[in-house]
Amino acid sequence: MQVDLFYELAVPAHLPRSEAQVYHETLDELALADELGFHGAWLVEHHFMREYSHSSAPELFLAAASQRTQRLRLGHAVIALPYNHAVRVAERVAVLDLLSNGRLDVGIGRGFSPREYQIFGAEMADSRLHLQEGLAILRAAGSGPVQHQGTLYQLDDIDILPNPVQRPHPPLWVAAVSPQTFRWAAQEGIGVLSGPFKPWFLIKQDLKAYRRAVRESPQAQSSSFNPRFAMTIGCLCLEDAAEARHLAEGFTWYYQRLLDQTRPVLAQLRESYEYYHRLAFLEPLLRRGLSLRLLESMGMVVVGNPEQCRKGLARYARAGVDRLLLAVGAGMVSSAVTQRSLQLLAEEVLPSLAEHRADAA
Repeated sequence: MQVDLFYELAVPAHLPRSEAQVYHETLDELALADELGFHGAWLVEHHFMREYSHSSAPELFLAAASQRTQRLRLGHAVIALPYNHAVRVAERVAVLDLLSNGRLDVGIGRGFSPREYQIFGAEMADSRLHLQEGLAILRAAGSGPVQHQGTLYQLDDIDILPNPVQRPHPPLWVAAVSPQTFRWAAQEGIGVLSGPFKPWFLIKQDLKAYRRAVRESPQAQSSSFNPRFAMTIGCLCLEDAAEARHLAEGFTWYYQRLLDQTRPVLAQLRESYEYYHRLAFLEPLLRRGLSLRLLESMGMVVVGNPEQCRKGLARYARAGVDRLLLAVGAGMVSSAVTQRSLQLLAEEVLPSLAEHRADAA
């Protein structure tokens, strides 16, 4: 199982970190993760989500990160296709792949914020169509003039430049919440990014359904068929388990704000987002409030000393998760604490995960 990092670029008002500090300290953390041997790091795209996420131009941040790292893969997770023109996306993807010397992974998604849809002038009902046509254009870019005649895009012999280093394109992933998206991803042979607000018992069901759909896909023998399952969780690993748990109490703020961001789409039935209403059990959590113990019981965070973190993370490897995206500290601790945790994870936790994967195989 590969282990990556996950960043929202949170700037909580109750912590003494400015936006500039968060940006520059995160770049320092990625440089350290590169030295420590982490596999990759992913950055989200969110808009208008004060405190929770100030990552509105991730492609610019990733361009900077590409110059601070040598081996670390850089994940763009995810590009919300309904409010990003697919041709511009393909161009930015190619530039990032060039700047990183072929270290880019690309996640696409529908987005989930009605406010973002409204401000960017997109329709939530068209979200799946954006995914389908956007994926087709990303796959075609870099292979000569692009021909695409669809509902949203009509392209006739368009040269999308520059060309990416990774051919025919960087690895592709899609953010998946609903069963339909997991099936679609399996049929297309692309990876899925699951979480971070779904509990582990639901993600396990998604994992089984995705693997089943992969086996049944008519594209399974294609050379471009590369299905992988990734999930995001919060994590803090320190030598002193009591210190880790004390500092990780801040995770409750992070996950509460995350759930608050989903409230608009949970509260009102919207076309193509019907599945979200099956997550209605989250609403009582919003009212009652979260606790670290509850987050742990739902498999959404792993906190403790190295031994506890090895045990906590190993269950995902045994279950067949291909890649874990760790929100180390989740922006709720100082960069110094995050860097301590990264060091400890790299030295005392990550090496053991390969053994568990071998046992699972």
